[in-house]
Amino acid sequence: MHYDVVIIGAGMSGLAAGIRLAYFDKRVCIVERHYAYGGLNSYYTLGGRKFDVGLHAVSNFVPPGVRNTPLPKLLRQLRIDRDEFDLRPQGFSEVRFPSHRLRFTNDVERLIQEVAEQFPRQIDNFHRLIEAVRAYDDRRLDAPYESTRAALGGFLDDPLLIEMLLCPIMYYGSAEEHDMDFLQFVIMFKAIFLEGFARPPDGVRTIIKTLVRHYRACGGKLKMRCGVDRIEIDRDRVTGVRLESGETLTADVVLSSAGSCETMRLCGLDDRDSGSPGRLSFVESIAVLDRPPAELGHAATIVFFNDAEKFTYAEPDGLVDLRSGVVCCPSNYDGHEGMTESLFRVTWMANYGLWTSLDEDAYAAAKRDCKVSFLAQAETYAPGLGEHVVATDMFTPRTIERFTGHINGAVYGSPQKHRDGRTHLKNLFLCGTDQGYVGIIGAMLSGIMMANNHVLMDS
Repeated sequence: MHYDVVIIGAGMSGLAAGIRLAYFDKRVCIVERHYAYGGLNSYYTLGGRKFDVGLHAVSNFVPPGVRNTPLPKLLRQLRIDRDEFDLRPQGFSEVRFPSHRLRFTNDVERLIQEVAEQFPRQIDNFHRLIEAVRAYDDRRLDAPYESTRAALGGFLDDPLLIEMLLCPIMYYGSAEEHDMDFLQFVIMFKAIFLEGFARPPDGVRTIIKTLVRHYRACGGKLKMRCGVDRIEIDRDRVTGVRLESGETLTADVVLSSAGSCETMRLCGLDDRDSGSPGRLSFVESIAVLDRPPAELGHAATIVFFNDAEKFTYAEPDGLVDLRSGVVCCPSNYDGHEGMTESLFRVTWMANYGLWTSLDEDAYAAAKRDCKVSFLAQAETYAPGLGEHVVATDMFTPRTIERFTGHINGAVYGSPQKHRDGRTHLKNLFLCGTDQGYVGIIGAMLSGIMMANNHVLMDS
């Protein structure tokens, strides 16, 4: 079967690219290895309960009427009414270090007030940083790499404030250890602090089902449980995508959301030629509670915590790094109060190599140990929480690799991004995490941008 475009992966970027192309009457086929849509942001049901994979927040949230920001732009491009996503804003979130806490909401003035109160000597510098972030053109595809730590040092001279700003931004978008590209920092600073967090009451499935419905309504083809065996090449062009079933789909253009190194492997390149895979993975533990965490004294939507004045963002030496992480309570979003059961989630950095080296018995024991640590840590935020746990679950780097195909279970892919989406082949392009945009809104924008730049503009 021949298509104008074959898209590898039914995650956010692949689905968004598919919708955009199908609206312009392109013959599009999305192929997905697994039974569930969403990729890094998917969902599952266990024991009759609904769980999200990855979704703590939809960032870039702005209220109705705000224009020229990522959320309204992608809704226009995909012709989706914002009510279909059913996004409800956060209450408040925190960055929590031993000596300081910074509380923030979807109004950046709250964060500015917090900085003014806790770091009064830095407030003018912080204003300058915000002005620079607002003025920065984060749509540039040719911006050279710039160290965020070095860039922040040009604005702020309090090391603790720098660490506290880096903590949430790196946890939600950095594939690089210890540092990140300043362009990526700008994108995430805008997404988290200048815009904000929201979530649908029914979780990520609301967004995914909306995307799938629109894609199918405009004639897009979707093949699930349909893994790619290899990308077939003739000289400098892709000629087709061979599936594990033996079927070959031919296409004028192929968009891959599988990741840069993963896509190069499908092209037959060995690891020496496919770039550097990422190495940052995570463990997430989830508790189902019979009452909201707010009733146990924990009202924050998300807490980014670190137990020292210096924030370390790197693959840990042990299975997990308990020193920092992310606490997320979905029922603390506005409009989520009526849930009969609530979730309490804690995410830590994890060592992929150690997790995958365990035999099944050791793996089960490691998960039990993590559960004990998780419940102990949860009790520090919501005392008495353990008495109200009715179910638990967790996922590890092994889970992430199995369901995303990302080498090393690397959630944010390779540290080397391909901002223009181009590869060594003239008609093969990347979208999604390794194109450079992260998060749910970022992934969809990546798909839209690559569809526009490499298919629709050339038509």
